Amino acid sequence: MNLRIRDFFQTRQGWIFAVSDYCHPHGIRSLLRYVPDLKGEREAGGRRYRKLDFDDAYRFLRIKQPDWVADLHQVPPEEIELTFSPSHALLALAQTDPRVKRIVQTLAGAGVPMQQMGITGSMLVGLQAPGSDIDFVVYGPSWWKARDILARAKSNGEMDDLDEATWKKIYLKRKPEIGFEEFMIHEKRKGNRGMVEGTYFDLLFTRDWEQIQPQPRGRQAGAAQIEARVVNADFSFDSPAIYRLDH
Repeated sequence: MNLRIRDFFQTRQGWIFAVSDYCHPHGIRSLLRYVPDLKGEREAGGRRYRKLDFDDAYRFLRIKQPDWVADLHQVPPEEIELTFSPSHALLALAQTDPRVKRIVQTLAGAGVPMQQMGITGSMLVGLQAPGSDIDFVVYGPSWWKARDILARAKSNGEMDDLDEATWKKIYLKRKPEIGFEEFMIHEKRKGNRGMVEGTYFDLLFTRDWEQIQPQPRGRQAGAAQIEARVVNADFSFDSPAIYRLDH
């Protein structure tokens, strides 16, 4: 079963997970995001769901399915009944949501292939709320091109930059250990966020299939202060971010 970061899947129990890794040696590495709940705030396909935050998801699975809990959630492939692909879902969403259509047209019009784009998060599984953000995926090297296109679109007024209220919302959600002003300095230079028709969206990097290779687990070497030169940052927007150093 080929699944990668930003894909989602649903198990036989109706639980919906977000795939959180590229390689899955002992079950699909993921995080539980939604569970059926008659009092849930989201609805799709005639069924109501409750969204779980990180800690709630672990508590839920430790009770319901403890053998799936590790550093991430590891779901046996045979338990999966439905998968959600960001690239497959995008075409239908672009036809029904003018905000998504506008992002697609902006990127495609400047040379990003349609098949290199996708949509993830709540929109992918049909559980978005009226105020939901747009989690827009771009695959592989096309992501860097898309970021440059977004910068031009914001400078010429085709897309909007984030207002301070949206930045504060992001800051509070992230809960960083730095002040708001310092957070803004670091986040603005990344250039992967924008607003379309009043809705916040970000460009999320996901590896192309040919970029995916097993990543051996590293060995903790302890804390040290070094001087180094970054020689490759192709995966600096991946999850987790990876920088190759010369030191």
